Amino acid sequence: MAKSLVTYLSESSERYPENIALRYKSSTLTYRELDQRSNQLGFLLVDGGITCGERVGLYLDKSPEAIVAIFSILKSGGSYVPLEPLAPEQRLSMIVDDCRLRWLVTNKAKLPVAMSLAKRVNSIEKIIAVDAEKDNVLLSPSHVHIYYKEDLDNTAIFGSEKSLQVTQPDLAYILYTSGSTGRPKGVMITHGAACAFVDWARIKFQLDSSDVLSAHAPLHFDLSIFDIFGAIAAGATICLVPQGWSAFPKTIAEFIVQNKITTWYSVPTALVQLVMHGDIAHRDFSNLKRILFAGEVFPSKYLNKLMHLLPEIDYFNLYGPTETNVITCHEIKEPPSVEKDVPIGTMCDGVTGYVVSEAGILASRGEIGELYAKSPTLMNGYWNDEPKTKAVLITNPFDPDDESPIYKTGDLVHQDENGHLIYHGRIDSMIKSRGYRIELGEIETVLAAHGKIRESAVTPLPSDQFGSIITAVLVTEPDTDLDEDDVLRYCRDNLPTYMVPEIIRFRSVLPRTSTGKVDRKTLESLN
Repeated sequence: MAKSLVTYLSESSERYPENIALRYKSSTLTYRELDQRSNQLGFLLVDGGITCGERVGLYLDKSPEAIVAIFSILKSGGSYVPLEPLAPEQRLSMIVDDCRLRWLVTNKAKLPVAMSLAKRVNSIEKIIAVDAEKDNVLLSPSHVHIYYKEDLDNTAIFGSEKSLQVTQPDLAYILYTSGSTGRPKGVMITHGAACAFVDWARIKFQLDSSDVLSAHAPLHFDLSIFDIFGAIAAGATICLVPQGWSAFPKTIAEFIVQNKITTWYSVPTALVQLVMHGDIAHRDFSNLKRILFAGEVFPSKYLNKLMHLLPEIDYFNLYGPTETNVITCHEIKEPPSVEKDVPIGTMCDGVTGYVVSEAGILASRGEIGELYAKSPTLMNGYWNDEPKTKAVLITNPFDPDDESPIYKTGDLVHQDENGHLIYHGRIDSMIKSRGYRIELGEIETVLAAHGKIRESAVTPLPSDQFGSIITAVLVTEPDTDLDEDDVLRYCRDNLPTYMVPEIIRFRSVLPRTSTGKVDRKTLESLN
């Protein structure tokens, strides 16, 4: 297994220095250039006093600068914490404060927000604006030092006696996911755990230096780990899908053709849109070798149609929460029946899975139970949240001699007659929408904070295209003039875009069960 995520770049830059490592629109970076540019920013971090494993906020759109910054942070011994570029400032400050970030890497366009975050959260001491000139100086808080493009240009690109040695147990990144208390949870992944996944994926999908991988996922989404590090490990090319293009299926189809993409990886939602509106029957997809999808259920009727339109491609359904990355895989060799769900497959090499019944014992074949997983790709825990960590990382009840923790996924599955796992949804109120894992309680917490809302219940509306559509049912305070536009505006100011309810309904009261709890089943039936 690779020593660290940094190893992939150092080895590929030696083997394929002039190969294209990164393509974004009309610009490219070779492996030599990516290595050298990431050295510059990495050495700036080291010279600035970064410590091994220190968290560094990455506040950039998906771009060449962001990929350079990721490798820079890792080379410096730090761990990167991607901040969603379109998230409201309140949520960003929550993550910055939770992680106690001292460093932020950003650009000229986002520098004003970065400075505002520094005013909100006093942990921020240093901001690197990778493309900003010093003549565009903005008034910054007195405790914050800003590095500009000139500082980067004056930093060496070769060697540094101060470089930190990165090892497998070191923290590589923290990805924040939805949390039931209204606060996002930071999933801590080490170099060793990330490399275990990347090494498996590179071998499983036979990636090599001739491949071109699409990078469709945003950087704060765990699918991006395969896009970036899977490509770099193989000496292949990462082709970044520009932000906003996913809303235009014909544009995505043309992107795949023009860039000669060999490996596509995304949530099924993007592929459903491609099937429905991408006009793929009239395009040349001869370079495309494999389609991988994960993050939500792919409706069989759309996968069936896609496989008939593009029959020569290999199709893989991948499953795994952020806490483990991918832990099951299923190759779909024939178009599925539209009446049956596509299996999530069998456990990946090196991963052990347990289907556990409500009684806490191993479920029999065909019986639905919660999936537990023991995996070399497993997280270290949730940042700054030991209670939640202890609740999901437990000692193995089925092997008392095994001291390594196993993870309670919270996902319900059963094993079919062929030994394949079939997914049945979440135990709790977590849902998937457009590939994002969303805790409905977090949305309710935000709505509860609105002064004119007395009660709220957030429920999912099943959707073939998007997995789930978020519906919010509200009871307002008496004599208020709150309307749908007011609620949507409030949600957009306080939630990431993918968590904003798409349907708002008002009721005089919420239905209740006999125990006085909100009757969610009744609400869902009304959807």
